[in-house]
Amino acid sequence: MKMVYICSPYAGDVENNIRFARAACLYASEHGCAPVAVHLLYPQILDDNVPAQREIGIQMGLRVLASCDELWICGSRISHGMSCEIIEAERIGISVRSLSAEQIQGGCHMKQLSYDDREREILPEETPSPGLKLQI
Repeated sequence: MKMVYICSPYAGDVENNIRFARAACLYASEHGCAPVAVHLLYPQILDDNVPAQREIGIQMGLRVLASCDELWICGSRISHGMSCEIIEAERIGISVRSLSAEQIQGGCHMKQLSYDDREREILPEETPSPGLKLQI
């Protein structure tokens, strides 16, 4: 069974972003994969508003990513944290796929797309905190 890293926004509209991440995990499981969504776990023990804890969460997520077979970009927006995950996946040679919200929420069959094939922007509400030092 392929282990896939679910890469989707967390901050901002947290309630809807959590709902979407859960739907992405269900979609992955329905397609025979074992989904990993660290942004559904780590905010339960870390405070995303505390720069040091946010950095710890990103670092732990990148460690988990290294154990995955693929990274799935879910939706059309890329946050700062997501961009860190995508860069790391490319750096270590993990395949990156892109899924639209419609595919995930509508249960359409997955298409493999390069994430470069879609226009995306980093969410302004998810820019790193001034004290954040990301180590990749």
